[in-house]
Amino acid sequence: MTEQLEEIQMKISGLILDPNSKVPIVVLKDLKDEFFLPIWIGTFEANAIAMSIEGIETPRPMTHDLLYAMVRKLGGTLNRIVITDLEDSTFFASIHVDLEADTLEIDSRPSDALALALRAEVPFFVTRTVLEKAKVDEKISKLTEEERLKKWLEEVNPEDLGKYEM
Repeated sequence: MTEQLEEIQMKISGLILDPNSKVPIVVLKDLKDEFFLPIWIGTFEANAIAMSIEGIETPRPMTHDLLYAMVRKLGGTLNRIVITDLEDSTFFASIHVDLEADTLEIDSRPSDALALALRAEVPFFVTRTVLEKAKVDEKISKLTEEERLKKWLEEVNPEDLGKYEM
């Protein structure tokens, strides 16, 4: 039997460049402003996320649009995505698709899953275990968003939070 992990709904707080490596970072925070999670992502995924946030439509489908269209054409419904694990500086996610009487969990990189969730307008979650592994389980709601990000950038050890790897 699979253990049910607590999932915390998140939203995208920001999309920034790592000041040292110039690699994009998507910053997630929970709906109560208690937790935040930075994830280093690829340039193409950052572009797809930014376009979704800004509501930019492309003349031809991008990869995330194509995947979403395929799910719908096959009779499925995108339910949610969950960032499920952090191992050896790599984040893992799953895409949850309802198909007939079954729910499929499809392994994904978090950046792709987030881009898909934004396209499909479905919620995304992070397990409490991931937040604990990433050492972001302290309450930070008393700081403004800018203060949180500045504090984090000053104190973060990139090896503790995961590196972007192709």
